[in-house]
Amino acid sequence: PADIEIKERYWYVKEAAIKGGRARYQKYGVVALNEDERKKKWREWWEKEGKFKPSDILKPLPFRKPVFSKNLAEFAGIMLGDGGMSKHQFTVTLNSITDKKYSKFVHRLIKNLFEIPVGVYFNKKFLAKRIVVSRTAIISYLIGTVGLQPGNKVKQQVDIPFWIKENQQHSIACLRGLIDTDGCIILHRYLSKGKRYSYKKVSFTSRSYPLLVSVSKILLNLGIKHRIMRNKWDIRIEARKDVEKYFQVVGTHNPKHLKRYKMA
Repeated sequence: PADIEIKERYWYVKEAAIKGGRARYQKYGVVALNEDERKKKWREWWEKEGKFKPSDILKPLPFRKPVFSKNLAEFAGIMLGDGGMSKHQFTVTLNSITDKKYSKFVHRLIKNLFEIPVGVYFNKKFLAKRIVVSRTAIISYLIGTVGLQPGNKVKQQVDIPFWIKENQQHSIACLRGLIDTDGCIILHRYLSKGKRYSYKKVSFTSRSYPLLVSVSKILLNLGIKHRIMRNKWDIRIEARKDVEKYFQVVGTHNPKHLKRYKMA
């Protein structure tokens, strides 16, 4: 078009400031321009009146509260393994490459249990995939009902919640979640009298001794022989028949473990 006007850069700032000031005055009246004073007055209002007013912003977001089940027990095992909790969110951190398929199972499990959106974040530097849920009400539920604890699991020497340990099916599901995250399948090869041998071992590692003892008791109740290593934080299932029984009775949802177990 021919009828255009070239204006100076930021030509609108003065006009916008005037309009903004008028709008602010109409809405709030005279407001102190001193930011420290404004914050002080706001805090006084909040403590005296504001925090007692009902507000949709302050309402906890809804979520489904699942009953005790094998799925919830497996989720608890995953959290005791590769999970973490703060006051406002919980995360499960997995390897973005080796646990790629398993992370989809974990994502689906959480979504189905709580019926909420689940965030996924990648850290390319550390090849990590973080599955994240941020809801204060869920954290309260996980602490008060499920029996999980926020903070450092080793310092707190966490253990499997009682409602899981008193039910064998729940115990099996929790054990599966634990070993799918903090366990591995060791392929042991050796040479004897010129002949090569190989067999698999199931290994579980935890620096929380109560948790290690509980895992040992579950395995004993299932008739799966194992041993706690001298370092006191490793459990090994070594005999072939016991490894086979583990995969028959407990099983795995982590394709990485299943693939290694089936290796020749």
